[in-house]
Amino acid sequence: MGGRTDERMVTIPLRAPEEGALEGVFQAGALDEGQGCVIAPPHPLYGGSMDSPVASELAYAAVRAGIAALRFNWRGVGASAGIASGEPRDADADYAAALAHLGATVAGRLVACGYSFGAAAALRAARLHPRIGRGLLVAPPPSLVEAGALRELERPALVLVGSADRIAPHDALAADVAAAPGARLELIADADHFFMSGLAELGRRAHAWLAQGTARGR
Repeated sequence: MGGRTDERMVTIPLRAPEEGALEGVFQAGALDEGQGCVIAPPHPLYGGSMDSPVASELAYAAVRAGIAALRFNWRGVGASAGIASGEPRDADADYAAALAHLGATVAGRLVACGYSFGAAAALRAARLHPRIGRGLLVAPPPSLVEAGALRELERPALVLVGSADRIAPHDALAADVAAAPGARLELIADADHFFMSGLAELGRRAHAWLAQGTARGR
């Protein structure tokens, strides 16, 4: 289902017209339910963009599971308007704009997804947005995750982390994940925070979890 050639550039309006818009890439899913997945990239001040191999791999995993995928650039990155800041308030506004855009495109449930800095933003959104049914968080740095946020998620979630990740070490996340209803932590062997190794395995794990949840209507 889906592939790497059906990408379409989209414009994502920010909340206030004077703020401009974000650039994004949309890939349609193949399910009648019309589910969608918003994928947030890494930190905008450290080269994070929607062209990140991890963000792209997550989008392809969603499409293979029949779920529409939208990944986007933070404000100030690429052709997105504004000034890159890396501030949680700006990240939350950007993520909310992407959710609104995808929510107007698909009719079903949404998956909050992100990588690194983007995973922290996705987690914050997943706790608040009523249409989000699941969270897929890749390498969320513990320093960016609010204490107790995972335990309070109250939605199914998969946290994927490289076994050699020093920025998002799995042992710093394990207790919170274990205490979160419906959440689980999976390690990608020998992968670090950037997944120079283990990217294909990351995609396989993400696809399997997304497809399983989709079959259950989440």
